[in-house]
Amino acid sequence: MATTTTVPTSGQGEGGKTRRDFLIITSIVTSAVGAGIAMWPFIDSMNPAADTLALSTTDIDVAPIAVGQRITVVWQGKPVFVSHRTPEEIDAAKKVDVASLRDPAADEQRAVIKPEWLIVVGICTHLGCVPGGQKPTEDRGEFAGWRCPCHGSQYDTAARIRKGPAPKNLPVPAYKFTGPTAVTIG
Repeated sequence: MATTTTVPTSGQGEGGKTRRDFLIITSIVTSAVGAGIAMWPFIDSMNPAADTLALSTTDIDVAPIAVGQRITVVWQGKPVFVSHRTPEEIDAAKKVDVASLRDPAADEQRAVIKPEWLIVVGICTHLGCVPGGQKPTEDRGEFAGWRCPCHGSQYDTAARIRKGPAPKNLPVPAYKFTGPTAVTIG
């Protein structure tokens, strides 16, 4: 007995698939990969530049800062005040009636991690001047904190607005202690 096989004559292979189906699927896949490769430079250009990423955080060592001393560091192009507060400054900040403040905030909300360290962005919330009071010889105002030289806004030892035209407290940036004396701002 002889066996006969039939050869499809219409271009169909096993299961009803044609060469045309194969070519369509192959061209769709190739087009999708090509579009992805072509779009990658545009998508990658939306990532922040290396210099911007470098400014996103600032690391400081607070070990050399003596009790009662204040320093200024730069974070994202803005001055940041780091104050190693004395126990007297902490007590004075805690004794303030929060309800009497223009922008109410307890001292515990301002010095969020360790009460002896106050870290705030040093830009007056009125018109953007840099308040004085970082050096012992500068005018710290009636509340022993910071005083803006532009329009006279005065902040207390928790950097809360107490007098003058500024509407809000000096902002507290995001920061964390990464070691006993190492702080990362941002």
